[in-house]
Amino acid sequence: MDLRTVPVAEPVSRLIAELEKLPGIGPKTAQRLTYYILRQPESEVRSLAQALLDVKTRVRFCAECFNIAEDDLCPICRSPDRDRSVICVMEEPLHVLALERTGRYRGLYHVLHGVISPLNGILPENLKIAELVERVRRHRVREVILATNPNLEGDTTASYIYKLLAPLGVEVSRLARGLPSGGELDYADERTVVEAIEGRRRLN
Repeated sequence: MDLRTVPVAEPVSRLIAELEKLPGIGPKTAQRLTYYILRQPESEVRSLAQALLDVKTRVRFCAECFNIAEDDLCPICRSPDRDRSVICVMEEPLHVLALERTGRYRGLYHVLHGVISPLNGILPENLKIAELVERVRRHRVREVILATNPNLEGDTTASYIYKLLAPLGVEVSRLARGLPSGGELDYADERTVVEAIEGRRRLN
C-alpha cells in the first residue's frame, strides 16, 4: 500500500515528499528512509540536519575551477604540488572525485556544472565555459583534457569547447574510449578511469 494514500502524521508525509525529490529516491525508498530516521536518537537526527545545513551555508564553488570548496580556492587549486599547465574539464564536482581516487592525475580541474543540452534548456552561457577560455588565456596552460561523459551531450560540449580553445594554441585532448559509450565517469572503476586519462587522444 502506498503511504501517500493513507492518513499519516503531517511531518512524516512531508519528509517522505522531500526525500522523494532526491535523485534516485522513489516513493518506497523515501518511506523506508523516513521511518529509519524516526527510529534514530534525536542526537543523530540533529547531526544529519546540521550536516545538510552546513552543505548549504559553508560550501561554495572554487573561484578558479568551480569545484566544491570551503574557501575562495579549493585544496587542489591551492596545492603547490599540482601541475598548473594541465587542466582537466569535468561536467560535475562528483567527477573530480572519480579521477582523484586514481591518484594518477596531478594537474588542475575546471568544472562546467553541466553539459550543453538545448532540449533541457542548457546553453553554453549556462555553463562555466567562458571562464575556462579566460583561464586558458590568463595562465600558461599547455594542455586541456576534455573529460565530459562519452554520450551525445558530452561529445557536443567537448566539440564546442575545442572550437573555442583551438585558436589559442593550447593542446586539447579527449579521454580515451576506455569509458563505455553512454556511460558516466563517476560510475567507472578506477582502472577504467586510469586507462581513459592515460590513453587520451589529441583533438584536431
